[in-house]
Amino acid sequence: MLSRLFPVLLLLIASAVRGAEPAPRDIFLLIGQSNMAGRGVVEAPDKIPHPRIFSMNQAKTWVPAIDPLHFDKPEIAGVGLASTFAREVATAEPNALIGLIPAAFGGTSLDEWAPDGKLYTNAVERARLALSQGGKLRAILWHQGEADRAADKMASYPKRFATLVARLRQDLHAPDVPIIAGELFAGRPENGPMNAMLGALGSTVTRYACVSAKELKDKGDLTHFESASVREFGHRYAEVFFKLTGSAVTKKSR
Repeated sequence: MLSRLFPVLLLLIASAVRGAEPAPRDIFLLIGQSNMAGRGVVEAPDKIPHPRIFSMNQAKTWVPAIDPLHFDKPEIAGVGLASTFAREVATAEPNALIGLIPAAFGGTSLDEWAPDGKLYTNAVERARLALSQGGKLRAILWHQGEADRAADKMASYPKRFATLVARLRQDLHAPDVPIIAGELFAGRPENGPMNAMLGALGSTVTRYACVSAKELKDKGDLTHFESASVREFGHRYAEVFFKLTGSAVTKKSR
């Protein structure tokens, strides 16, 4: 175990001496709308950094990953699923040095994420910077759909989403990178058809999996997950990541 940790410890020590954060090697891109950005209430445990988990801030520099990770809407940004997800990966992989790239934006539709659009370009630029520093894209985490529940939008969603994924993989030179999406709040009846469609996207997108939102609670608005539930969602995303990549599923790190 010590031999596996030694390279990471050396990197962390060298970075501390330089007064700079190390460039993470295990990169995860976070995209979608508000439930990926996170709207849960930030509590004391969310402010405790993990020594091997970093986040790319708005200035495109690496900082310890502390919620809120996103800065799409600073006045309402809160706890998201990515912090718990990253802790699960760090627990399962003691040699990992994790870099989270927040690029989600609340209220956005799939069309607003179309290749070459503003949101897409920003996400790709941030990911490319991380990769240029020696990182490897391990997965793309996606949560979106509330803005596409209309019947016509939902009918074209699989094709539009497949186009988005293909371009991301092409532009980031990651043809086999896993894509992990999540269901919308299950307690809202009109989300049922959307969740069924999200669950079936594996028929059009390779190395794709969808995470269940069953029994997760909302903040009272039938849309945004509350803090405890969004942390549980992060654990579920990690379980799906481990299964999709053939890694061992670990116990909850919390």
